[in-house]
Amino acid sequence: MTDIQFVVNEEIYNKVLLEKVPNVKRSVWIATADIKDLYVKKLGKMVPFLHIVSDLLLRGVEVRLIFAKEPGTAFQKDFDKYPVLAKKLEQFHCPRVHFKMVIIDGGEWVFTGSANLTGAGMGAKSVRNRNFENGVISTNATFNNQVFEQFDSVWMGTYCDSCGRKQYCAEWRDM
Repeated sequence: MTDIQFVVNEEIYNKVLLEKVPNVKRSVWIATADIKDLYVKKLGKMVPFLHIVSDLLLRGVEVRLIFAKEPGTAFQKDFDKYPVLAKKLEQFHCPRVHFKMVIIDGGEWVFTGSANLTGAGMGAKSVRNRNFENGVISTNATFNNQVFEQFDSVWMGTYCDSCGRKQYCAEWRDM
């Protein structure tokens, strides 16, 4: 792979969710505007993506999740199946987030693009039911650092004081 690769539709699902995320070594940071009860293939079965996240947490991988839209009841039911998520998943609700990112191992590998963390967005749904999405996969240190810095600045609350939407953010942090 060259250091920057353009990906579309099912390539996003295959390269990000099936190949990269389950094989993370140290950390995975995910940002999405919308999040749903996404399912992925694991050992020939479809399992909730949260099952993969649970496995990562049990292996000691740091997982951070920023999302804008509150997940629905189906997501919550999947979430409740994996108790480690409530204990170890670092999550932050920010209604202003619209960027979509998957940052692996401190920025060594990055996906950023249009796809939300949903089946239709990430290409996990059938051709007839998925969105038309695109993105970039990168191992370019300069590019990845910029993506990493944007995620980290939101995570650290850099914009919270001047956001103007504090009343809509259930987890607003007094910084």
